[in-house]
Amino acid sequence: MPEAGSAAARSSGDTAAPARRSGLVAVPRAVVSGGTWLAVIHLFAGLFIGIAALVLLIVGIAVGVATLPVFLLGIPVLAATFALCGLFARAERARLAFFLGTDIPAAPPPPEPVWWRRMVRPMRSATGWRYLCYAFVRCPLSLIQVVLLSVAWSLGPALLTLPLYGSSLPGGAAHLAGYRIHSPGQLTVAVLLGLGVLLAAPQVTYALAAADAAVGGWLLASASRAELTARIGQLETSRAQVMDAAEAERMRIERDLHDGAQQRLVSLAMELGRAKAKFSSDPDAAAAIVGQAHEQAKEALAELRNLVRGVHPPVLSDRGLDAALSGLAALSPVPVTVHVDLPVRPPASIEAIAYFVVAEALTNVAKHARASRADVVVTRSGDLLNLVIRDDGVGGADPAGQGLSGLAARVAGVDGQLRVTSPTGGPTTVEVVLPCGS
Repeated sequence: MPEAGSAAARSSGDTAAPARRSGLVAVPRAVVSGGTWLAVIHLFAGLFIGIAALVLLIVGIAVGVATLPVFLLGIPVLAATFALCGLFARAERARLAFFLGTDIPAAPPPPEPVWWRRMVRPMRSATGWRYLCYAFVRCPLSLIQVVLLSVAWSLGPALLTLPLYGSSLPGGAAHLAGYRIHSPGQLTVAVLLGLGVLLAAPQVTYALAAADAAVGGWLLASASRAELTARIGQLETSRAQVMDAAEAERMRIERDLHDGAQQRLVSLAMELGRAKAKFSSDPDAAAAIVGQAHEQAKEALAELRNLVRGVHPPVLSDRGLDAALSGLAALSPVPVTVHVDLPVRPPASIEAIAYFVVAEALTNVAKHARASRADVVVTRSGDLLNLVIRDDGVGGADPAGQGLSGLAARVAGVDGQLRVTSPTGGPTTVEVVLPCGS
């Protein structure tokens, strides 16, 4: 069995216990192997950890169920119990990785901006119930493992030292299972049997460790087959939505270039051609035409600048979301208050999506909301970037409309979530959660 800290064992991603060395030399070496004794420590520690987990679990479930009739106070208690099971599962994955070199991947939970939904999510997921089952079986499983381990590691040394022990007794012989062992042949058989049991003890340890790793891989793994299939379906849908959003964005850019900047540049070329034709015959008229062409060039530059600002402005790359969103607010015809609290800057791709969402939301506010003011709040909580855009307009925004559905597709492409609350009469609130793990 290789050392539990070996890089190969840690990077394999397998949920089985590490492979053991083979050969005659490996059999006696396994008795003093560091990997063997790490497995022994792991199995014995599991009993004490399992007792503590079982006690907390029984208390939490009992208190939660008992207080359910009292204004549903048991729901937070049960939610806290499931949350503890999640923390326990994380600790057990780390323990299995450290002592046995068994890596059990755990998928991060999907982003959820509403606190009470985050609270009850483990109670509604199959993963949460698997963690609960693992916390229940940890104690009885470890109890069986410790009993077998104790027998395997104590019987061998006891038989090996039986001649010395028997000679120190008053009668000069030891008794084993009711039989008196005193003859040299009996003592020789006992010593040989003890040596065999001692050499077999590491194999028993490996088998118990493999069983423990298998149980952990079954109950602590990131997703079951059904969950994995559902996740694949979500990713396929997200990929299709991203492709649709990218195609829609490409068509918008082409339309803006064709209908705006391109037309102005064509007109500019025509005006310059007229000025060139009149330059020798009528310099004053040519100068007036050049002045008009200069104004059209400035308007074309402004349209190109606005087009670039709507896609990915340079200030976003240089100074981050705070400066970029402040620039958007300054250009908005509706007064906008921006509050950005980002102790750690998100990845560039997440920043770009956040900027696009805010830009499109403020454009919708200016066009459709008939609002007198709007607020943009950007915060980061752990590995989640939270965006909230509010306005005091007339409400009635349709999440299935082309604009908001396009935003939802863009957000879903990075496993984010978008929620729109817009009752008739207002106000309208757009909440976006984007994963931004560093």
